[in-house]
Amino acid sequence: MDLLHHFPTLARYNRIANERLYARCAELNEAEYRRHRKGSFGSIHALLNHMLLADQLWMARFQGHDSVTPPLNTILFDNFSDLWSARVDKDKLIESFFQRLDADFLEKSFSYTNNSGRNYVEQAPVAISHFFNHQTHHRAQVHVMLGQTSVSPPSLDLHRIINP
Repeated sequence: MDLLHHFPTLARYNRIANERLYARCAELNEAEYRRHRKGSFGSIHALLNHMLLADQLWMARFQGHDSVTPPLNTILFDNFSDLWSARVDKDKLIESFFQRLDADFLEKSFSYTNNSGRNYVEQAPVAISHFFNHQTHHRAQVHVMLGQTSVSPPSLDLHRIINP
């Protein structure tokens, strides 16, 4: 599978995996959802916010917009339903963007300054691969955090989602 077909597949997977994960998180009571846990960003709420923040930053770069990298622990939405709604909207945008991807885009590079003030230049295939890998990495962390609650984590295996 070439990258022009692979990345839209990952975008579709991303949307469905997020739908499943958020649906399970919605079953948590407020205390469990916000409980401090070991792992990145310290809670399911903070980690879901971080994932959306990172997606916003990378999509802005992919769409040619300059974006300042804010602190990575920024809480975009304090309310779960607002966060979920923003996640749904972002996932639709991501899926649409990658369905329209063309070969010229894969030749681009992206310059940015990270949250520590370091400058980077990433080639599109590496940046896009990181984008999807970052989402998967943090979804796995939320999956582990859900496993510490009474709510069973959903199946997030790519081959089970793409080919049910």
